[in-house]
Amino acid sequence: MKILTFLHSFEPGGVERVALRLAACWQKQGLEAPVFMGRLDGAGRIAEAERLRLIYPATPPISPAWIETMWMIATLPGVIRREKPDALFCAGNSYSVVAVAMKLLLGAECPPIVAKISNDLDRRDIVRPARWLYHLWLRIQSPFLDHIVAMEASMKPEIAKCMGTPDDRIAVIADPAISDGEIRRLARLRKNNVKQVSGRSFVAVGRLTRQKNIPMMLRAFAKGSISGDTLTLVGDGALRKALEAQARSLGLANRVHFAGHVDDIAPPLAKADFYLMSSHYEGVPAVIIEALAAGLPIITTDCSNAIAAMLDSGRLGRIVAAGDEQAMARAIKFAAPDFHLDAERMDMARQFTLENSGRLYAGLFAALADQQLGEHGFLQIRSMKP
Repeated sequence: MKILTFLHSFEPGGVERVALRLAACWQKQGLEAPVFMGRLDGAGRIAEAERLRLIYPATPPISPAWIETMWMIATLPGVIRREKPDALFCAGNSYSVVAVAMKLLLGAECPPIVAKISNDLDRRDIVRPARWLYHLWLRIQSPFLDHIVAMEASMKPEIAKCMGTPDDRIAVIADPAISDGEIRRLARLRKNNVKQVSGRSFVAVGRLTRQKNIPMMLRAFAKGSISGDTLTLVGDGALRKALEAQARSLGLANRVHFAGHVDDIAPPLAKADFYLMSSHYEGVPAVIIEALAAGLPIITTDCSNAIAAMLDSGRLGRIVAAGDEQAMARAIKFAAPDFHLDAERMDMARQFTLENSGRLYAGLFAALADQQLGEHGFLQIRSMKP
């Protein structure tokens, strides 16, 4: 069986990282798993990519980065006709327009499409008229997607509501955020970590974009932290210079470290005492799973329907309303270690392993190819404990 994944580039992003790792996992499991890349540049190229067969169009004289979606829509149909995959994997919400275009352009030649919902669909951060249009687009795209994957059980009702997708076309497969080996490595790094500072160490990982709402995090940290506390921001993006200036204006220049993009986030997670997330919206944030595996107490906004389940309704971390600066500042102020919950955090992280989810995806692809989906859909499993 051949599964074709399509990605814009190697620009750093959780959706792309997970997709590349999944493709490598499928390849290990005996599937053909080529990946179409619109372009080959970007700082997010991971080791797994070196083992994959990458397909890419001839590079034009001018980089197609500024029209990457249109570039993919123009170049991908020919690859599909030539490769004849058994299924297409749409790795996240941002690629759904490409998936719809393939159905329209290829018609009966288009193989079944499995689309993973990678972000919150309700999008309370969007103003009402734009939000209505976004929800209309979700309903338009739904009939073009043969099967939709929710990354956590609580996301399934949201998909049914916002997209109008029938229950039998929604599977629940846990976000494959971490491997068994990475869980063991994080535990080992955490155990061997020697604390270097007297204060508390906070860490946040993600692209420095509007979605992550880092300005609010910095203001909350300025209000809630005490002398000696530090915050490390791992990741890069268009807002970096503005955020560095904000940190200076808040008097945090010596206590907030901008680490930029790093290939391996395990060491900064293992060295921290607490994990922070301030996003407006997320899907099932892979870095939350990695933070759980590292044994970190988590302070996060309610940026996804999955957050409450991932943190066991707040037992494994503090959940505040998205955009609530005062609540996040209070959570930071009173953050304290709770080592007695480390085993439960590890158990939660183990429900999101690459190996397990890779097998479930492979089974879903096989069922689609054979048109053997059951009455209630394939793989109607819970990714969380009831």
